[in-house]
Amino acid sequence: MNSPATLNRETALRIALAARALPDTGVSQLLEILHQQVNGPLTEESLQGVTVTDLKIGLAGSEEDVDLLDTPMSALKEAVRILWGETVADDLPQPVALAELPAGSIRVAVASNNGAQLDGHFGTCLRFLVYQVSADAQTLVDIRSTLEAEEAEDKNAFRSELIGDCQVLYVVSIGGPAAAKVVRAGIHPLKKPQGGEAAAVLAELQQVMAGSPPPWLAKLLGKSAEERVRFELSEDEVA
Repeated sequence: MNSPATLNRETALRIALAARALPDTGVSQLLEILHQQVNGPLTEESLQGVTVTDLKIGLAGSEEDVDLLDTPMSALKEAVRILWGETVADDLPQPVALAELPAGSIRVAVASNNGAQLDGHFGTCLRFLVYQVSADAQTLVDIRSTLEAEEAEDKNAFRSELIGDCQVLYVVSIGGPAAAKVVRAGIHPLKKPQGGEAAAVLAELQQVMAGSPPPWLAKLLGKSAEERVRFELSEDEVA
């Protein structure tokens, strides 16, 4: 079991700040709860898996007593944000507000856990980076935390709705049922198992947009049916 002395500085800081956000909860109590809810040692990475439900069960003492817990939901969510590192935004890129959407552009969501990286699984990523992408420009327009998904009855549907204004989604991985929900939301999912810098991944997409896009992408770009028939590039070349 980790003690405060054996935790690295960032992990210990997150736990201390999270305890401060929870009424009548000390660092020792939160440490005990985290050890019960997290498999393995407490690290920055493992803290990213802690949910509001985990804290509710830990603070209540059991699942049966969760309804008796009087800790405000706002405090629980703030504590989870801190544990996830959501409040440490130094490494996050800054979104830009566009006065108007570039012609021939599409909106793309990127599943991310760290900085401007494509490194997230659809169902567990901490946030979606949302870009407006055209053949000659890519602009980060929003960063959307997935914290609220923890309280949703259907987490995958909630995540799909969260990026419902996007046409394309990049993920490291996504399960079949989740992918079906994404497609039903009108979003085209693309798996990139190796991940990478979001900017580099989107640059590859831009090259395809500028060349001969596959029919599904050509349709998003507003190409005519006749133009789409001529495109023979497969989806695998995009993904």
